[in-house]
Amino acid sequence: MSGSGTSEEESPLDTAVWRLRSRGCWQEAAALLTPYCADDPSAAVRRAALLAERCMYTASGWEEAEEALRSAEALARTDEQRGAAACERGHLAYAATVMGVRDRSDEARSALGRSAALLSPSAAGRPLLDFRRGLVAEHLSGNAPAARAAYHRAHAGAADRGDLLLCSSTWRHLAGLALRDGDLAEAGRGFAESLRLREELGYLVGMAPALASLAEVRPEPEAGRLRTEAARLVRLLDGIPTWLAEQLNVRTDADAPPSVGLPPDAGLPSAGAPAP
Repeated sequence: MSGSGTSEEESPLDTAVWRLRSRGCWQEAAALLTPYCADDPSAAVRRAALLAERCMYTASGWEEAEEALRSAEALARTDEQRGAAACERGHLAYAATVMGVRDRSDEARSALGRSAALLSPSAAGRPLLDFRRGLVAEHLSGNAPAARAAYHRAHAGAADRGDLLLCSSTWRHLAGLALRDGDLAEAGRGFAESLRLREELGYLVGMAPALASLAEVRPEPEAGRLRTEAARLVRLLDGIPTWLAEQLNVRTDADAPPSVGLPPDAGLPSAGAPAP
């Protein structure tokens, strides 16, 4: 789920799923995978991951994501498949917790721990698992050193595999930790790298968070221009991500504010976010 769908090794289906996902059309992307989910555990996990990602960006669709995840868990046969499903279980529980839907922090830790026990150190899903364990350490446990170590492991694994989308996320979260430590130069470098990679990949739905984060460490008037561009993209995507729409005071055509925002004690920079 962290890949871009743009590699020559990936199929036309992968590319189609990526194009929809990158524009925030998670339900439509999941629908492309549905015909394969009855007997393909990998497709079932990917579908569940898409729907969980939608929850994080839109604060909606929780029941559908849970149903897809239960189906993926039931279909898993190998340790790698079970580990991948457990990783998605942990991510969905984490998302529900930080979005203020329900405290599922214990479930998040347990599922990611189970995933770590099932996935070998060389498994394809290990960098993504390391990244998500870093999210839990940072935003649920308040353990910045453990989060930093997990992000570095994830970054090294993602770089080794050429997973540029995951690299964009690890850059962003390492930069967020640097910002909290007062290292503006390192924070600026990380936020800029994250934005560059998302622009190169065409990951439209992830560009606004990257722009808003970079604005945190840039002087005016550049910071204002970055926030204006971030708000324009959020408006273009009809208020997605919902948490950023609230922070930037963006209203959609219906002039309806997001229904769920990040809790005030999430421990984030004002334009930060705990995952995307």
